[in-house]
Amino acid sequence: MYMLSPLRMTLLAAALAAAFPTFAQDTSAPAGEQKMQKVEVRANAESYDPRRDDTATRIVVGQEEIAKYGDTNVADVLKRVPGITVSSPNGRNAEIRMRGLGAGYTQILINGERAPNGFTLDSLSPDVIERIEVLRAASAEFSTQSVAGTVNIVLKKTARSGQREFKLGARAGSGFSGPTASIQLSDKLGKMSYSIAGSVMAEQMKRESISDEHGVDLTGRPALTRRTLGNENGRVNVYNFAPRLNWALEGGDTLTSQSFVNSVRYRNGSHELTSTSLGAASLYPVLDTWVRSDNDVVRTELNWVHKMADGAKLDVKASLIGGQNTTDNRRTTPAGAARPIDNLVHLEAEEVGATTVGKYSKTIMAGHNLGMGWDAGYSKREDSREETEAGRLLFPALPNGETSDSRVARLALYAQDEWNLTPRWSVYLGARWEGIRTTTTGNTFTVGRSSSRVWSPVMQTLFKIPDTKGDQLRFAVTRTYRAPSFQQLIPRRQTSIDNRSTDPDFAGNPDLKPELALGFDASYEHYWAEGAMFSISGSMRRIDDYTRYLVNFDGARWVAMPMNAGRATTRGLELETKFPLKALMKDGPAIDLRASVSANWSRVDGVPGPDNRLDGQAPLSANLGIDYKRADFSTGASFAYKQGATVRVSERQTSFLVARRDLEAYALYKFNPKQQLRVALSNLLGQDFVNRGSFVEDGRGLILRDSRFGAGPSLRATLELKF
Repeated sequence: MYMLSPLRMTLLAAALAAAFPTFAQDTSAPAGEQKMQKVEVRANAESYDPRRDDTATRIVVGQEEIAKYGDTNVADVLKRVPGITVSSPNGRNAEIRMRGLGAGYTQILINGERAPNGFTLDSLSPDVIERIEVLRAASAEFSTQSVAGTVNIVLKKTARSGQREFKLGARAGSGFSGPTASIQLSDKLGKMSYSIAGSVMAEQMKRESISDEHGVDLTGRPALTRRTLGNENGRVNVYNFAPRLNWALEGGDTLTSQSFVNSVRYRNGSHELTSTSLGAASLYPVLDTWVRSDNDVVRTELNWVHKMADGAKLDVKASLIGGQNTTDNRRTTPAGAARPIDNLVHLEAEEVGATTVGKYSKTIMAGHNLGMGWDAGYSKREDSREETEAGRLLFPALPNGETSDSRVARLALYAQDEWNLTPRWSVYLGARWEGIRTTTTGNTFTVGRSSSRVWSPVMQTLFKIPDTKGDQLRFAVTRTYRAPSFQQLIPRRQTSIDNRSTDPDFAGNPDLKPELALGFDASYEHYWAEGAMFSISGSMRRIDDYTRYLVNFDGARWVAMPMNAGRATTRGLELETKFPLKALMKDGPAIDLRASVSANWSRVDGVPGPDNRLDGQAPLSANLGIDYKRADFSTGASFAYKQGATVRVSERQTSFLVARRDLEAYALYKFNPKQQLRVALSNLLGQDFVNRGSFVEDGRGLILRDSRFGAGPSLRATLELKF
């Protein structure tokens, strides 16, 4: 399949962006604009706190908090945010979860738009991020594909006059090592301003893994004991580039061009040696695997903000995005093996798309801030899969491999009104209609079509309790959903080498319907001193047409297929507090404390037996943090805990979530106003990444699997220079 090079994609995106009129809106306005908007209502921009003052609940993580630990990717930043947990099977490919839910329940946005397929937060550097917004309840302005909540990552936008900053760092330990570098340049030239943010990371990976299998037969007697030792050696290079240009036009209008380039080069080789002391020998006692993956994403947008004479504002934006991925996965056995294999799977994917987003806003009557707009997009994705064995095509009838072509068209219309009924009571009312149509064709299956239309009313309210200084109540009712992914809809079958009930083929389901969720959120917040707060919140989601994978035997092979299978319910309770020690001790040191605890319960109807927790949801998570700051030195530590649990994935499979404890610390020393050194330690407890599960095989009994990827403490040091 013809693939565009990154350079050609960049030029094509820039040309198309220039050809499009400026149609759309940046749904995440800069912090300064948001403060100006709030001045109309509250008349005090300096004291504005989005967590406390916004009717629609929102947590904003600013640049200082993002940069504090010198993290190399945004996933590490998010694990310290209250209510968010980060899951990773092996230390990479992190999954962000709110309320313990991932796998599409937590919506990830970049500048208010969904992240492209194939993009991972592991590859996004914090140095190109302006702020992170966490929305616990849905709003009409963003897509309501946010059953658990939304994380909106806003790329750097603020252009400071004469800003020049360079960072040079290195990381060592925990199986990963390598340098990092980033640069930030911004300035103002008359009516034009610019900002350029870029970063590069190069890491070497070297670690060991152990996998144990134990099986019992139908009578309960031991039938299998097997151990696999693995050695992994690889590297990954990550590049981020985010330029921005802004022009001040006549009449207060602004025109902004912003682009984002993300490029990842991944290489990894592993050697596995399997020994069996009881039961049948492994099919591949010695197996070598080599993976090569290149992934590129280019995104560009043009944003026009038009201020009208009557105080109204029109904010429109047109965006284009392109992405490509090439992956080679080769598995070989040594010469003379009882069952030789020399298998190569070559995957290619290319996606291009365009979006237009717009918003009209105006303050009408007393205390009404009305907004309405649209969000439309079209994308095309081409996939190909070619498999060879010993250099020969596995399917000679398909000389170009298995190919598929998917097209997705979506349209959303919304309206919202933030109404200040009294100085202490405000209500946010919104409604969003969102439609998605997917068409997929391929050379190994018939045409698949899927469409969904979801109407999402949203209500949020904030009530400040009379005769109190900082006590307030929040309540929200939302309608959200989760749409099926490309992979779940494509009816093409992906075959497994050793087909059995625990390692089945996979087939998509073009008849899959979206999961619909009705949600309730309530919270009490107490602000009792400057920078001090305490909150308790509860939530519930009722999910209809819940999707789970069913494994069946079709007469020849075992096949797993996603199916809509009834209803699921999840509930959560969260406690959070943060305060400076001076709020308790007038003459206390400059120490800030923070803590949060989240408990989650869920149940899936129709799954027999206990432990049918939704989506591998951790039942309990907690965060503790402490920071100390003086003029030239600051330090702190953070501890994150995630409780283990048993999860029944299906009638045949159970997963055991292993408890995770992450302790990290940092120190920052300022030599002078332009030079400072940041040092951070992570995984101080040296905890490995562990995966455990059990499988029931027809006619064979029960198999228990335990995989462990070695990890240890790591050190990061970053020299930060301003010039």
